[in-house]
Amino acid sequence: MPDRKPRRGIELVCEYAFRPAAHLLARGLRPLRVPPPAVVLAATCVGLGAAVAIGAGHFVAGALLLQLKTLLDNADGQLARLSGRITAFGRYLDSESDLLVDAAVLAALGLHVGPVLALAGFLALTLVLSGNFNIERVYRRAHASAAPAAPEEHDRKTRVVAFLYRVLYEPGDRLFDALSRRRALAWHEPRGVQVLANMGLSTQLAALGVCLALSRPAAYVYVTFGCLAVFVLVLARRELLVRRAARPSLVVE
Repeated sequence: MPDRKPRRGIELVCEYAFRPAAHLLARGLRPLRVPPPAVVLAATCVGLGAAVAIGAGHFVAGALLLQLKTLLDNADGQLARLSGRITAFGRYLDSESDLLVDAAVLAALGLHVGPVLALAGFLALTLVLSGNFNIERVYRRAHASAAPAAPEEHDRKTRVVAFLYRVLYEPGDRLFDALSRRRALAWHEPRGVQVLANMGLSTQLAALGVCLALSRPAAYVYVTFGCLAVFVLVLARRELLVRRAARPSLVVE
């Protein structure tokens, strides 16, 4: 389908819960010529509204707003692909708005679970999401299945968001690039890519929504710790596979 983002790993919550509804929304917005970055900004506002609701203790409202944010977050990319309006500005803005909302939501959780626990959860979430993105990116590059590059833009607003992206994300991207060159085979194992895909942002916000609906905000922070532990185990398994592949085979005379 023209609105499907090429990925090796499939995030099941996104694919079967949010993507079909986002597809309908994107198809409805397309004739109205709504620019995809406007949907990104709407998702950001809804996400920040969820943070305000969580901070005020309105957990159910916050949970519902987070799911609406996920719906809009899926719709903006589908709308861009359906309408042929994939831009570098939109891609940078989408990544940066997600980080802003994540920080705001975890800060709001900190009012209920304590700032130290919330900060630890934010760091764990950021590491997992960065690892998920970069391992998928390196895998696609190794298999010549990278997503189509957005057209280069040189207007002021694109330069601003590109600069922010370099500051916020480029160090992590470069680290994964260096690791992938050092352990080339370790990043090409499809099971690990699939496992990490199911710890993506749509799944994270769905899990947070469940924890909020149950009035257990602290439980979500421990979910992020569990995801980080799984991420470490996936990397350890990849390292083991690489070392096994590097062992010289024994030849019996």
